[in-house]
Amino acid sequence: MITVINGNPRIDSRTGRLAVSFGRALAVRLDEAEPQVADLATLGYRLLVAGDITRKMALTAIEQASTLVVATPTYKGSYTGILKVLLDALPHNGLAGKTAIPLVTAGTPDQAELAARRLSELLSELGAAVHAPAFAIVESTLGDLDALAADLADQAASTSAGVTSSAA
Repeated sequence: MITVINGNPRIDSRTGRLAVSFGRALAVRLDEAEPQVADLATLGYRLLVAGDITRKMALTAIEQASTLVVATPTYKGSYTGILKVLLDALPHNGLAGKTAIPLVTAGTPDQAELAARRLSELLSELGAAVHAPAFAIVESTLGDLDALAADLADQAASTSAGVTSSAA
């Protein structure tokens, strides 16, 4: 099962739309069911409440996934705080046995590459096998999101060898 985590704090962001479209296209290529989506913009402060049902649902979607598409815009040279809050709720090695595909958007190639590296390191630290290279997308290329998502899904589906071992 594929789960898409949209780490953009803005509702209906291009990063989020690209991530969902990519998750759907990847599911088709891998002959998987429609992906689950954890849109962190809709969860807000509830991510901080340990007993909140919506937080539990997001964590359950991660737990059930075999593949995670983890998307974030670049904030201060890295991933968003709201994404970090969700990932901090996972136990040690909480992503063990899962493949994670980082998808990062940014204003410049250098920003995108740096943030993608940092997100990849975090996902690896949590035990995921991380798809390499991460997808570092420059905002100026976010025109036709569905076409871009299809291209990324083709790349991801054809590069199963592009998965790096976790740091666990």
